[in-house]
Amino acid sequence: MKKFNMIDENFICLNCGKNVSKLNYTARDHCPYCLYSLHVDILPGDRQNTCQGLLKPIGIEKYRDTYKIIYKCNNCHQIHKNIMANDDDINLIIELSKNY
Repeated sequence: MKKFNMIDENFICLNCGKNVSKLNYTARDHCPYCLYSLHVDILPGDRQNTCQGLLKPIGIEKYRDTYKIIYKCNNCHQIHKNIMANDDDINLIIELSKNY
């Protein structure tokens, strides 16, 4: 099991520039407006990854009673997955579902 370091904080999205508020029920790990994330962690919340690339959303997969967003890093090209948040733009989620 991966160690999870809970970091839920406000940030400005480096992709779309919008102010993103903390999630208040788990750690915010991506922008709800454009769904982009940052490649900053090795283990969830550790902020130890030196890549620091933008994680581009490329697809969606079913996960339990929700979905995971599939990302590809623009720098190192690794694939990562994060659980979608309750306030994510549903229209973007639907668009991503067409990719997988």
